[in-house]
Amino acid sequence: MNAEATTVRTTCPYCGVGCGVLATRQPYGSVTVKGDPEHPANFGRLCSKGSALAETLSLDDRLLYPEINGTRASWDDALDLVAARFSAAIAEHGPDSVAFYVSGQILTEDYYVANKLMKGFIGSANIDTNSRLCMASSVAGHRRAFGSDTVPGTYEDLEQADLVVLTGSNLAWCHPVLFQRLEAAKAANPALRIVTIDPRRTATCALADLHLGLAPDTDVALFNGLLSYVSENGYLDEAYISRHTSGFGEALGAAGACDISRIADETGLSRQDIARFYDLAARTEKMVTVYSQGVNQSVVGTDKVNAILNVHLATGRIGRAGMGPFSVTGQPNAMGGREVGGLANMLAAHMALENPDHRSLVQSFWQSPVIAERAGLKAVEMFRAVREGKIKALWIMATNPVDSLPDADGVAEALKLCPFVVVSDVTCAADTLEFAHVALPGAAWGEKDGTVTNSERRISRQRRFLDLPGEARPDWWALSEVARRMGHREAFAYDGPAGIFREHAELSAAGNNGTRDFDIGAMADIDEEAFEELAPFQWPARSGEALGESRFFARGGFYTSDRKARFVAVTPIAPRKRERKYPLVLNTGRIRDQWHTMTRTGKTARLTSHIAEPFAEIHPEDALALGISDASLVEVRSPYGAVTVRAQISGRGRKGTVFVPMHWTDQFASRGRVDAVVAPATDPHSGQPGSKFTPVSLKAFPAHWYGFAVLDQKPHLRGIDYWAIAPVSGGHRLEFAGVEAADFMDLAVRLAGGTLAGAEITSFQDEASGTCRMAFWQDGTLRTAFFFAREPVEVSRAWACGLLGLEAETPASRLRVLAGRPAADMPDNGALVCACYQIGANQILTAARGGACTTTAIGEVLKAGTNCGSCRSEIRSLIETVLNEEKRDDGIAKAG
Repeated sequence: MNAEATTVRTTCPYCGVGCGVLATRQPYGSVTVKGDPEHPANFGRLCSKGSALAETLSLDDRLLYPEINGTRASWDDALDLVAARFSAAIAEHGPDSVAFYVSGQILTEDYYVANKLMKGFIGSANIDTNSRLCMASSVAGHRRAFGSDTVPGTYEDLEQADLVVLTGSNLAWCHPVLFQRLEAAKAANPALRIVTIDPRRTATCALADLHLGLAPDTDVALFNGLLSYVSENGYLDEAYISRHTSGFGEALGAAGACDISRIADETGLSRQDIARFYDLAARTEKMVTVYSQGVNQSVVGTDKVNAILNVHLATGRIGRAGMGPFSVTGQPNAMGGREVGGLANMLAAHMALENPDHRSLVQSFWQSPVIAERAGLKAVEMFRAVREGKIKALWIMATNPVDSLPDADGVAEALKLCPFVVVSDVTCAADTLEFAHVALPGAAWGEKDGTVTNSERRISRQRRFLDLPGEARPDWWALSEVARRMGHREAFAYDGPAGIFREHAELSAAGNNGTRDFDIGAMADIDEEAFEELAPFQWPARSGEALGESRFFARGGFYTSDRKARFVAVTPIAPRKRERKYPLVLNTGRIRDQWHTMTRTGKTARLTSHIAEPFAEIHPEDALALGISDASLVEVRSPYGAVTVRAQISGRGRKGTVFVPMHWTDQFASRGRVDAVVAPATDPHSGQPGSKFTPVSLKAFPAHWYGFAVLDQKPHLRGIDYWAIAPVSGGHRLEFAGVEAADFMDLAVRLAGGTLAGAEITSFQDEASGTCRMAFWQDGTLRTAFFFAREPVEVSRAWACGLLGLEAETPASRLRVLAGRPAADMPDNGALVCACYQIGANQILTAARGGACTTTAIGEVLKAGTNCGSCRSEIRSLIETVLNEEKRDDGIAKAG
């Protein structure tokens, strides 16, 4: 054990921003995390999730040993079985009978080994990644236009632009540190204009000068109109088009004339807003278009991407400071996976699977017996093939497809039918693990060693600062051991990530000579010491050239056969018909403080306290028509499945649309897996699912009673019709409901699991109103409190979640708990707004009423919003509430 604290520079494991992190391990094992001020992605900033990383390192749910059919096994037995079953399937049914489904959560070195084994030694391209679900349409759009999957710009462009268009991107919640950089840029340059394009008025819109709440999947019509507008009004860069592109005439012809009335009809936007956007975009040369899942996650996602790229190519706004199209990725290593060929339709080092010269080069470099000759099965296709019996052996690594893929119940059924399933994961609490014949314990963040690449092509080291617990091992090691057992010992004789990285770098430069965008040949001779000390760098990093900031395509140089970019002619799709049975459109996405399927963020009360329960955001007119009241429960159903979630009546979305977050699983809610509802329709070019558009129906959940509880032990939830659970300090909070009458005392005892034997009970019941409240005390300390009602329970959650362990000796003090709200001497902080400093809405409202009427002033008084900044849009909304109150009061006073 170290006698002194040690600090390690590493990289955050959440979104594609790729923030640098300083992880400090104390002599007795505790860890603190803060932003790395020297990392060029974040300069010390972290979001709420990154700030809470140290709170997610517990081992209570860790998968620590290999298992075969649920029974602990040795690594040798488990690996022997994996190699034998994969080899047998290949021998009997051919290489396409096996598949890998990997993840943007693994490191580049893990990805590289998996891709090499599948494409070069098994001989199939049946390796795909959950990154297919977030950025495959960007890859396809880049390749169609540029001839390569190249992100042209850098994060600095956001700060150097005069116009930033955020389309399909809730940057404030999904890439908070980039949002902070943009917010700071706007403060420094008041002339900077920001436009948000999103069917929902998200937190990001608080910073926008213009919000375009367009109808779902009408982006192509909007950007085609912009292409025509710049052409008709003299804003084309004719020289750039002539020298560096082809196909402009066809693209412009497909876009048609800029008829703003027609575009308004197609998009659902006002003519005035469209005209304002077009004029602003046409006149502002330094324009960056940031796009993310709202563009990509669509059955026309690739066309949306190319409609955006067409505008930038037509105006020559690409590859120069403060201008260009910018795809921001959702996962920490989605880009690294793209670089090594982790997608089923790509080769390593950004080489093209369909190119025979590239296949020959890679096979020769690997000295592999075979090379995949055609694209493999993309994610949705892969699990369909599993269900149809075509895939006999499947290895799932660091992802949770039973929750995250569309038609998730169908995915579960497929895994149930699959003859052999291997799951590599770090947690026992993943729904997919239930279907594993072999479970392999992977290394988690803090234990991994290797590299990741962020959205601006910056490669950073993820360094280990924790010992591997139990028998957990890195994913590259497990893959290499299986490869050796399959007869490929020499090709997979790796002894660490540095050697894999060197090979990856060498391959990137092989036969390149500037013909491919991805080249990190400067790192091909890196030794162990230099790898350990490797500072973040952007690619390309060609041998013999100095490292530095880089942009692509300002002077052309695309990676097509003639080195010219391709305009792609795209046309809007016709409005999709909705069945009478499913009249609304479901949109899914992220919330501020949660990540993917919550296997990490769901561990800490700090991150669950902002939003602790799955919900459906419903337009007020739709709710009124359907008889759904705020905070009641609602069922969201499609032909594929259903969820039961809390109704949140809000005007943030368009009428006819419903938003449900993607994070909840069977570990946290009874029926919250929204991807069970999402249709498995995909983009024909990218294979990416259209997770933002599924026809659904809504109906009220027939709750006979509602309940809320805080418990110091995890409750026993079997038989409860609806529940959602989250951690709080000292225990758990529980939202629950039932469709039949219940004896509340019996129910409380059953939920508490018999742990309350001998407890003293304080209770209150009003049969006329259906209200029942009870608190259980042992040795004068609160163990559990239950609140029941016929309607959604009116209790201050923020206050109640702090009650566990409360000491109250007198009957009067115990009765306060049953009030459901704090007494006058115990102020209610209100719903959590700032997760970093645990500041509630009521505290912010009080400070604003006291004169702190800017986000800066609130930060000075309460610190809220001064760390990650993710909550600033909510703080602004609360300040606006106070300012509106003051205006109203002034108006009343003047009228009087």
